Amino acid sequence: MKDKSTKIVFFGTPEFAAPTLQALVTEGYNVVLVVTQPDEPVGRKQILTPTPIKVEAKKLGLEVCEEILSLKPCPERSRGVKTNGLKFDLGVVVAYGKIIPQTILDLFPLGCLNIHPSLLPKYRGASPIQSAILNGDQETGVTIFKLDAKMDHGERLANVVYCILDGETHGTLSKKLAQTGADLMIKTLPDYLAGKIKLEPQDDSQATYCTMVKKEDGRIDWNKSAEQIERQIRAYAPWPGSYSEFDINNKKIKIKITFAHIYKNVGAIHESPLPGNKPSLIGKFTVANGQLFVHCGHGALLINKLQPEGKKELTAKEFINGYLN
Repeated sequence: MKDKSTKIVFFGTPEFAAPTLQALVTEGYNVVLVVTQPDEPVGRKQILTPTPIKVEAKKLGLEVCEEILSLKPCPERSRGVKTNGLKFDLGVVVAYGKIIPQTILDLFPLGCLNIHPSLLPKYRGASPIQSAILNGDQETGVTIFKLDAKMDHGERLANVVYCILDGETHGTLSKKLAQTGADLMIKTLPDYLAGKIKLEPQDDSQATYCTMVKKEDGRIDWNKSAEQIERQIRAYAPWPGSYSEFDINNKKIKIKITFAHIYKNVGAIHESPLPGNKPSLIGKFTVANGQLFVHCGHGALLINKLQPEGKKELTAKEFINGYLN
């Protein structure tokens, strides 16, 4: 039986946060309020759309608040949920998306616990999953720590290591770490509430940082190596995607590369179908043996799937037949 006297406020916004919210409710914890970001316009028609966590909270029958400062009673504020002096015990934070001010942290006698998808203090900041893939890391993980006034700085409760699989994208890795974080929270929370966990300070001298990913980060620099670009394609899938402009039939077309492999010459068995990496070939399509390649500053990429702007995703064969023949 879980201690239902502990009043929990859950902070979260994207789909990444959903497994933890679901797990807390399933395990019988008393989630009295869910705080998320306000609805935002989405798509070409800019339809006002609730966050994934707002949708999930409504399914679970939970109260939702879109204004964090409404947690702190203040007569001149009317947005959000009226708390009527309700006292909270513990905050659980998963990808909320905004810095929680100290005035709000101070409302929780048991503090606020944050799930972060890296092995802190490595990759403090907004894009730890993308950064791990971009840098070719062999492993990453999830850390639960107690929030303080500094970004991803607080004392650690627990962590778990995850080995990054070949071909892992941001989309696939994010789903796995979201569930890993939820499982770790459920495993850790009883001991934390019982006062059995000794908090461990982070070593600031080992800290590294990552920034928020922007749409323009997806532009491919073909002067980089094939290895670097292949990592970028995986790190930025599905958003913002990795894209470039290509000259096709005297027309510039913006194309997103959605799936590619590093081309490896099999040497003694077959000769490479590709010419050498001359500067004039970098960033251009080459068709050889029915396959589609792009030359890079070092090496080449074998393109498997791609998407011209405004069109559906195509296999390399479909693209060759439709655009290059």
